[in-house]
Amino acid sequence: MTKDLKQTGLKSWLKPVKKLAATAAALCISVQSFALGDPEIEDLKFGFIKLTDMAPLAIALEKGYFEDEGLFVELEAQANWKVLLDRVITGELDGAHMLAGQPLAATIGYGTEAHIITPFSMDLNGNGITVSNDIWEQMKPHIAKRDDGKPVHPIKADALKPVVEEYKKQGKPFNMGMVFPVSTHNYELRYWLAAGGIHPGFYAPHKGDTSGQLQADALLSVTPPPQMPSTMEAGTIYGYCVGEPWNQQAVFKGIGVPVITDYEIWKNNPEKVFGITQEFAEKYPNTTVRLTKALIRAAKWLDANDNANRPEAVEILSKPYYVGADAEVIANSMTGTFEYEKGDKREIPDFNVFFRYNATYPYYSDAIWYLTQMRRWGQISEHKSDEWYFETAKKVYRPDIYQSAAEALIEDGEAQASEFPTFASETGFKGEQPDFIDGIVYDGSKPNAYLESLTIGLKADDSL
Repeated sequence: MTKDLKQTGLKSWLKPVKKLAATAAALCISVQSFALGDPEIEDLKFGFIKLTDMAPLAIALEKGYFEDEGLFVELEAQANWKVLLDRVITGELDGAHMLAGQPLAATIGYGTEAHIITPFSMDLNGNGITVSNDIWEQMKPHIAKRDDGKPVHPIKADALKPVVEEYKKQGKPFNMGMVFPVSTHNYELRYWLAAGGIHPGFYAPHKGDTSGQLQADALLSVTPPPQMPSTMEAGTIYGYCVGEPWNQQAVFKGIGVPVITDYEIWKNNPEKVFGITQEFAEKYPNTTVRLTKALIRAAKWLDANDNANRPEAVEILSKPYYVGADAEVIANSMTGTFEYEKGDKREIPDFNVFFRYNATYPYYSDAIWYLTQMRRWGQISEHKSDEWYFETAKKVYRPDIYQSAAEALIEDGEAQASEFPTFASETGFKGEQPDFIDGIVYDGSKPNAYLESLTIGLKADDSL
């Protein structure tokens, strides 16, 4: 019997006779308490958005890593992040490439409410902020130059502030795009703007205001990633924050200039996650561990031998049913370089990280950073205790499932223990992280102290 992969155009797989799952496994609610057995469900459909950081899913399928785990996976591109999340919640999708903020927001009831978890962090870095050619020309007088005449990087939002102020003086709104209200892109764009003294606006959901534009100097709104370049070209927005290849697409089309990467905003910041419902993990514990195993193998392949496999990955991702952009555009960032202005291509070997630096491990401190940003900009309306942040992170981020998958890979001979955190002593907290563009140190074990250290944004006793 073959499996029809519908719109993806992917080849069909010959399926073996299905095995019956153990009744106890089907009823178990703790993945970690079980020795890894056969998958309880074999036919799975996963969703993704057309971005290069969906790569672990594509590689796990193309390299047969899902099949090695007895899983027969269909990958299906989704129209936008809301549709993707809704379809995971309804069960139309078994899991998906998600914005890291989505499982957290859903679990705390911001937007669509559902208990979504993640056992796997998909990547580090991978985003950029692009402005239109016209805005870039207005920023240039405020940017330092190297001896060769090229801009000094990183470029702070200080250079954009005079431009925004001039727009305000003329009574014109300064519009920018990001991909979703709880996206990394929204929080990174806000962080960059605020670090330069530009207020990106507050949310006030308790008052029915989810625009995120209260008291804003720059007005941020949602634009789907593939539409970013054309929306900016039309003049609807003057800049945007998005993942690849849509910053490099602006360079290739000659319509804009990426001014900064998220690597320069927060070195080795967490990006997407793989999300499933809590119900799925409880009902199919072996399947959950096995799909996590396949994704870890794919991430490892993507970073192996100093990114030696990236050219092959670029060709795979350029297929129309994955990212569907020109291979040359995808390669501009996936192979360790990044082009700002045309001809100004610079080495950024860690622009996309999929495995090294424990990129795939779901750290609680990563979850807490997203939650602090939700509070900072008003998506969480009321002050929360440090304990609330810790408890929420532990509901959503599941290093126990990850550990089961990693230990199984070590036992299989597919990985070495040295490639993972030391599980016996790992706390889930990275400790102090100083590599932010404004020099402020983030410590996930002290969320409220961190919020107090940020100049623009809500503090403990603030309300709107």
